[in-house]
Amino acid sequence: MDTMKSFFPFYMFKLFFLLCVFLLSCTYCTAAESLREPVYAGSFYPDDREALTALIEKYTRLAGDARNSLPADQKLFALILPHAGYPYSGPVAAHAIKALENQPIKKIILMGPDHRIGFFGCAVPDASFFRTPLGDIPVHPDAERLIRQHPALFKALPLSADREHCLEVVLPFLQHSLHDFQIIPLIVGKIDPRALVQAVDAVRDSETLVVASSDLSHYLPYDAAKQKDEKTLHQILNLDAEQLAARQNAACGTIPIQALILLARRGNWQPEVLQYANSGDTAGPKDRVVGYAAIAFYEPNPPNFQKGSQPMDKQQGDVLLKVARKTLAEKLRVPGPDADVPEDELSKDIFNEQRGTFVTLKINDQLRGCIGNLLPDKSILDGVRDNAVNAAFHDPRFPPLSKDELERVDIEISLLTRPEPLEYKDSADLLTKLRPGVDGLIIRKGPYSATFLPQVWDQLPDKKAFLSHLCAKAGLSPDAWQQSDLEVMTYQVQYFEEPPASEH
Repeated sequence: MDTMKSFFPFYMFKLFFLLCVFLLSCTYCTAAESLREPVYAGSFYPDDREALTALIEKYTRLAGDARNSLPADQKLFALILPHAGYPYSGPVAAHAIKALENQPIKKIILMGPDHRIGFFGCAVPDASFFRTPLGDIPVHPDAERLIRQHPALFKALPLSADREHCLEVVLPFLQHSLHDFQIIPLIVGKIDPRALVQAVDAVRDSETLVVASSDLSHYLPYDAAKQKDEKTLHQILNLDAEQLAARQNAACGTIPIQALILLARRGNWQPEVLQYANSGDTAGPKDRVVGYAAIAFYEPNPPNFQKGSQPMDKQQGDVLLKVARKTLAEKLRVPGPDADVPEDELSKDIFNEQRGTFVTLKINDQLRGCIGNLLPDKSILDGVRDNAVNAAFHDPRFPPLSKDELERVDIEISLLTRPEPLEYKDSADLLTKLRPGVDGLIIRKGPYSATFLPQVWDQLPDKKAFLSHLCAKAGLSPDAWQQSDLEVMTYQVQYFEEPPASEH
């Protein structure tokens, strides 16, 4: 008995020791399983930290010698970067490094195309960190949030199945410029880019950069590739997502680029090509080349709005959406939003600027009312309140909004620039000057007039159809736009929208 007592503490200690070892090993296994190791280090780019750093710095020096001047003191919102092997695309990608300097970026939404599996929606690698030879990058908690809130669109991808290169290859260039950031890695399959935008825009903030990883045309002869890529760049610079989507072999990351363009339309971002080249210019033969571009998206200067006005940020747009919903709730005498809007927030100067505003109501993505003022004859705050009521209760196309419908309504607010006349010679010239997705249009002829917001381009991407429907809305014949006596004005918008009603 005494012998047993003397051995009892020893066995307890041994059991405790083994338990600790087991728990530590489990913790290690879990951590190891959540780390996405580099797959293409040593093939697409060097697997040695010093060699990789030296190569990126070499490309950066060469880019500095050739780079045009970048916009000064402008916030960078997004990039398009290539993802081929570094000898081919690295000299182009390096042009983005200067654009990233001194930018307050803490979170990167990184979207790249699926090259290997084939699936619907977006795959989110099931990792807590992405590793490159330059170190580990944390995955932002919003990646898991997207899976949780949009299970039909976003699925976790087991690390054992993740052999995609499009995200991994651009990471060292981002690491070289930014030293403290997290990523939301999205491998994009077959998906409506509008649904993708709706989801990712909800996780953007003032310190977020959006990156679309994509090469351009593939395996064309040198001259044919340059011609095709020039058209692609033209469509990106004109934010023409619809025409880009309709073309074959324009870019492997067409859907991520479309999504970025739609975000740019919302925020009125201005694209600028930092560099273009193809593999025939960098490290390959000229008979079958791949195109590469580095493109930055900046917020335009305030003169796009009337003098003295400033673009709103997303947080301020969210305040306006709460104001609109609270206004409708008070009108219907039902409980308003859970989070009230502080009066000190509404007293800020930006909410009292004179600006044209529109409020659009939708149910199940179908129009339920839309009223606004085109001219800056009201403050933003008064315009949103008045137009919310008018869209809900005084749009002649619809009956008044009911209490039951309010819970199902999605609200969208558009802030307009001052309309400017569009000079054109004839109908052909008019078609060339239209910018789908960018410009809202006003047409007038005698007592007849009508407008379409830029968002309407999403439903009517064809220029002729857009003009015909706008003429019909004004009470004119659908072909009235073909006559040169039609007065045409254009304007741009910033717009903010609520998430779908199911997420209110």
